[in-house]
This record gives sequence, structure tokens and C-alpha cells, in this order.
Amino acid sequence: MSGKVVHFEIPADDSGRAEKFYSEAFGWGLTPVPGMDYWMVGTTPSDENGTPTESGSINGGMFVRSEEFPPKTPIITVDVEDIDAALATIGKLGGSTVSPKLPVGEMGFAAYFKDTEGNILGLWQNAPQQG
Repeated sequence: MSGKVVHFEIPADDSGRAEKFYSEAFGWGLTPVPGMDYWMVGTTPSDENGTPTESGSINGGMFVRSEEFPPKTPIITVDVEDIDAALATIGKLGGSTVSPKLPVGEMGFAAYFKDTEGNILGLWQNAPQQG
């Protein structure tokens, strides 16, 4: 089923300060992603792929805020079957694309959009299953 909230992202101006805050405040584990200004944020026990093992739990990420991507609030990410179709629907409903579909390693694809209220949200599409 698509439409579930599956991830969150926290923008940070000072990644070291934010990492210290969230790890000390909540015990979250922050793991840097090599070659990116991005950290995976572990909030709950997860399997070897980073998928939460507790029902209803999600993990997230943290990124360094920039001029190109300046959100001032956390971003929630919604799972969809087809990002391109979702962005087309969002556009028809008065929203707009902030960042088009981009691959995220071999895990899947991400995109960002602005809703009719000016909020930025993320979209996630899992990569096709191999096998």
C-alpha cells in the first residue's frame, strides 16, 4: 500500500551540533553517508537493511541545509508506487516539484514536492525487486 509515511529528514545548519543534540536528547544513532552531507538517523531497532523491526516505527535522515535546498522544518517522506505519476498528480492538484526523481543507491528513488500550503515533503519509491 502506498501513501504511508516511511521516513523523515531534519535540516541542519551545523551538523555536529545537531548530531550531538539528537544523540544526547533521544539516544538516536546518526551515521554519516560517505560522500554526502547526509546522515542516516536511527530511532528504532532495525534489520541489516536499516528497515525498522518494530511495527509503526520509522528512521530518518539529516542533511546540511543549503541555498539549493533550504527547508527550515523537518520533511516527512511518503511512500508511492510511482514517483513520476505522483508528481504529475501533485502538479494537477496545485502542488509543484522541488526536486525530480533521483536514484538513491540501489534502494530506490526520492523526490521532493511543495504542497498547496507551501510545505516541502518527500516521496519515496522502492527499487524494483531483483530475483
